[in-house]
Amino acid sequence: MKVVIVGGVAGGATAATRIRRLDEKAQIIIFERSGYVSYANCGLPYYIGEVITDFNALTLQTPKRFASRYRIDVRVQHEVISIDVFNKRVQVKNLKTNECFFESYDKLLLSPGAKPMTFPSMPIKDSIFTLRTIEDMVKIKKYILQHQVSSAILIGGGFISLEMAENLRLLGIQTTVLQKDSHVLSFLDEDMASTVHLELKKQGISLLCHADVSSIKQNDDQCQVFLSDGSTFLADLVIVAIGVVPDSFLAKQAGLKLGIKESIWVNDQMETSISNIYAVGDAVCISHFITKQPSVIALAGPANKQARIAADNICGIASHYQGSLGTSILKVFDLSVGFTGLNEQMAQFYDYDYETLILSTTHHASYYPHAQPLTLKVLYDKKTLCILGAQVIGYEGVDKKIDVLATAIQTKMKIVDLKHLDLAYAPPYSSVKDPLNIIGYMAENIETHKVKQASFLDLAKLQNQKDILLLDVRTDYEYQEGSIDGFLHIPLDSLREKLSLLDSSKSIYVMCHSGLRSYLACRILMQNGFDVYNLKGGYQYYQMLQINQEKIVA
Repeated sequence: MKVVIVGGVAGGATAATRIRRLDEKAQIIIFERSGYVSYANCGLPYYIGEVITDFNALTLQTPKRFASRYRIDVRVQHEVISIDVFNKRVQVKNLKTNECFFESYDKLLLSPGAKPMTFPSMPIKDSIFTLRTIEDMVKIKKYILQHQVSSAILIGGGFISLEMAENLRLLGIQTTVLQKDSHVLSFLDEDMASTVHLELKKQGISLLCHADVSSIKQNDDQCQVFLSDGSTFLADLVIVAIGVVPDSFLAKQAGLKLGIKESIWVNDQMETSISNIYAVGDAVCISHFITKQPSVIALAGPANKQARIAADNICGIASHYQGSLGTSILKVFDLSVGFTGLNEQMAQFYDYDYETLILSTTHHASYYPHAQPLTLKVLYDKKTLCILGAQVIGYEGVDKKIDVLATAIQTKMKIVDLKHLDLAYAPPYSSVKDPLNIIGYMAENIETHKVKQASFLDLAKLQNQKDILLLDVRTDYEYQEGSIDGFLHIPLDSLREKLSLLDSSKSIYVMCHSGLRSYLACRILMQNGFDVYNLKGGYQYYQMLQINQEKIVA
């Protein structure tokens, strides 16, 4: 069996080595158009920022090691330019010599990845970059050093942009992020993204949201970025990071079926619409684990899993891809941001009847030194009680929480089942009531009608209603540190003695710092005949929402 693989980074390299482990006699050829194979493209920003100092550490394998260990023929700087599906061969161009030749195959695996999105009128200039390959990284690093760059503009608010913002700042470069949408990191809900905005501000990053870039112009010494509202920004360096699109040119040319966003359609065995041709990675259309709808999820983890499944099927072992949750985590300076499943926008798009739970807590026991804030937002289906998605933001412990929640979704646990999880506890690591257990308790209280929830997003509407009473049950000290107009202040410990001050004809909306004491207040009031709602997330969550009221963070 002769297997030809197009693309040798994450998916292609993983598939090749898996095929070798399954079939010692197979002939395996990888064509990679860049000069490197099996490199850690997630580490590129950190090399630019000198967090990673060893260039060779980014190249997990080399053509020589592939040949010696796996007997795999890896040819870098070779670009596959067409596929002849009838004769089962590909046309290849040697980018060093410009020579073109044909290579036959029995099985063909496409792992072309994705291409950076650009602006239609974006000039090809030395000071305007995208970041996708090692070659891109080298160019950016070289330009920074040679031109003594002191200012940079990042266009876009996704993974690459924020990772580059951190690493450029580490180099002492004044950095501005221009984001077209209302907040950075589109997989987050706007309320949760506010914490990221605050961290950027704290670290000296200038962020402008609702910034619609219309064009980029390079002058002799600086780049000029124009926005649609007429404003302009100047910098020594511009990096365009507005997203990626599937690199499906070969597949389209060959007549393979395409999916959404012109991605390559594959079945759950990673086989395309033409037999003996498989595809994996950022270029393919897969099924979302929850919605079962076609999705394009450009992440390294899914790409590697898909590669293993494709390799199995190439070698005659039936293997099926279950879909992806898009579970991911991002470091933004000292902050960690975790995500899995659906956010609210996605849940609304797919017409789920869902509930949200918000918990503001600390990553370990509050009495143990250096407890850091941790915020969890979890969505669940009100009909099935299945968990739909989660967002976790904090400084410690985010990876653990988001991984447990992703596992819970994949095992189809119900939200109330989180209360049963037997999780590790010691004061330096967690609380005796783990935040995930508490999420389960919160859901149980809602589903058994022990409490009703309300959102601070509706606060403006509530403040204007005469049949509504807003109640703050925080301590006197907390109230003096900050309060919200229109709230009656009665500390929780005094509430039972002051019930006569409350109008039983009004619905009462209760707030504390994080949502726990307000729940206790709700239980007191409900059992005394009041109609009560707990404002989820508490004052801490309210403060998060206020951050997004500012258009510019600087």
